Amino acid sequence: MKYLKNAASLNFIQEKCTNCLLCIDVCPHAVFSLQNKKVRVVDKDLCMECGACALNCKYGALTVNSGVGCALGVINGMITGGAPSCDCSDSSSVDCC
Repeated sequence: MKYLKNAASLNFIQEKCTNCLLCIDVCPHAVFSLQNKKVRVVDKDLCMECGACALNCKYGALTVNSGVGCALGVINGMITGGAPSCDCSDSSSVDCC
């Protein structure tokens, strides 16, 4: 499932990656894959920002602001019964930036 296009806060620093594969193992949405013996981000828009990859990366190659961005938009949409949204077009939103 893709969430919101270009909204994920996931940041992958290839130079710090040791290709330990933990990110591939813990990611529930297959954001990462092994290509040519190196870990790569397959599709950043698949990221739900759970933070599992960053928490398990001992080398600081991954950062993500868990619980924000698209994940928050999807959760808010589910709670309110509306579509996922990260914008402030709804002036009644109390959590709008």
